[in-house]
Amino acid sequence: MIAALFVLSVIILFHEFGHFLLARLNGVAVVEFSLGFGPRLLSFVSKKSGTRYSVKCLPLGGSCAMLGEEGDVDEANEEEKPGGALDISPAGDPARAQHSFFAKSPLARMSVIAAGPVFNFILAFFFAVVILSWAGIDAPRLAGVTEGQAAEAAGLREGDVITSLGSRKICLARDITMYMLSNGSRPVSVSYKRFDETTGAWKQMETIIKPVYDSQAGGRYLLGVQLGARSAASSIPELLKYGVYEVRFWILSVTDSLKMMVRGQVDSDDIAGPVRIVTIINDTVEENIQYGFITVLMNLFNLMVMFSANLGVMNLLPVPALDGGRLVFLLWEFLTRKPVNQRIENAVNMTGMALLMTFMVFVIFNDIRNIF
Repeated sequence: MIAALFVLSVIILFHEFGHFLLARLNGVAVVEFSLGFGPRLLSFVSKKSGTRYSVKCLPLGGSCAMLGEEGDVDEANEEEKPGGALDISPAGDPARAQHSFFAKSPLARMSVIAAGPVFNFILAFFFAVVILSWAGIDAPRLAGVTEGQAAEAAGLREGDVITSLGSRKICLARDITMYMLSNGSRPVSVSYKRFDETTGAWKQMETIIKPVYDSQAGGRYLLGVQLGARSAASSIPELLKYGVYEVRFWILSVTDSLKMMVRGQVDSDDIAGPVRIVTIINDTVEENIQYGFITVLMNLFNLMVMFSANLGVMNLLPVPALDGGRLVFLLWEFLTRKPVNQRIENAVNMTGMALLMTFMVFVIFNDIRNIF
């Protein structure tokens, strides 16, 4: 349980720190930055910034509350300002009003809102680099092809490096597996590189492979390729490059999963909510503790890469109450130069929050049903 709280708290807190940092850089007053939720256990107010820093009783994630973030205004103090902004000072204090979230330009507010998901991607990249420096990179180089399978018939062989499948660029060996999960039985255009020992150069080649159904591999369609083991990065730039590839992999895995859900290719049992996430983290610790502390730590870091990238993508979805939904309103304001009525935006966000809460109840119920 401690490991789960640590993993989830770091991910969510770093997300909120992104909002906090960009708010401060854009001159937005942060009312409170907290670790956890619920009643305060400890807190103090910075004399320099006026921000309250708090530790709360439910140690899961955190929050960054900005001045005027919800657009709650005293109707008597609403006053149109140049550019369509409102004086939303709760006490009618112009000096304080200029530090309100809604007193800033649409681009400034967009940067503050987008910073949370972006910081999730930054966190995922950091831990990905740490993992790769320990476990090695996952290059899409073939260790061989399965005899009698489609890849062998198409001419692929050991040492070939897959560069693309269809329109999808392949950067990691796992990209191949992920692509095939959603591709199904459709023929695949495969681009790959082969080292020509005669010329001493890599030669770009292409072929088309018809995947073969394999009931023993979980009922999946396979190309018949064997993926190689991880290898150490040859340089720091290569290590950093593969760190980006790792984050890209998890972002694409989320977007591909969402597409499969829309198509009805994902069963409800495959959807993991907070209860199953905690179970996954705890199981990871129990399964790896026999191999030592470093192995446990690296596996937790791997989960943090996955969950942090997942949180970043999900928050960017154009859904009311999420960062992506708020960015849609700000984009509209930026393009039309007219702010959305705050009461309408708040009503939409409240409706979106209610729908999200309903969905979360279903997900938690589904988690409990699958566990027990």
